[in-house]
Amino acid sequence: MNRTLIIIGLIIIAVGLLWPWLSRLPFGPLPGDVAVRREGFSFFFPITTMILVSVVLSALMWLFNR
Repeated sequence: MNRTLIIIGLIIIAVGLLWPWLSRLPFGPLPGDVAVRREGFSFFFPITTMILVSVVLSALMWLFNR
């Protein structure tokens, strides 16, 4: 458990340091993400993005725990 938390922390730090370059990648909202824009109000709920991130993190955790 300790090793997992350290790895997650290092990944978060790496993403934070690389964010200026990562934000320039051509990834936008995926199909299935909900975006509602009205006058004076906007709402974004990334359903597809959350599912994709969950699958990737689950696969990584499965690989690290083998």
